Amino acid sequence: MPETGAEEFDTPWEYSLSIPDDLRAVTVSRRTVRLILTMHGLIGLVDTAELLATELVSNAVRHTKGPAALRVRWAAGVLRIGAWDADPEPPGPPGMPESLAEAEEGRGLALVRACADLWGWQPLAREGSRGKYVWCDLVTV
Repeated sequence: MPETGAEEFDTPWEYSLSIPDDLRAVTVSRRTVRLILTMHGLIGLVDTAELLATELVSNAVRHTKGPAALRVRWAAGVLRIGAWDADPEPPGPPGMPESLAEAEEGRGLALVRACADLWGWQPLAREGSRGKYVWCDLVTV
């Protein structure tokens, strides 16, 4: 692994991954997040970030048709993970974690809400397509 100095943690960076309409993209996205954070020396965020990316990308692939994208961004001690999809409809509200213990579906945004410091969504156009961007933040400072 390359040597990292303290200044590297202050330098903003961003990665984007285009995602096909394919469930295998969830695993590819999860492993990509692990690699990005490991290479940037943010190993302490890997497990939570993988979970969050998995939930966001899974929602984008399972509940919409068409292209999607994953974005991982670091700036000022905040890791933002987001997924864009081609459906402009807002995501459903997250359920309460205690009511989802036996649920087969619908746990994704509840996990995001429980594990992230902040989360939200916004309408967004990408490559001529309307859609939405669902994101969450992990704050390290």
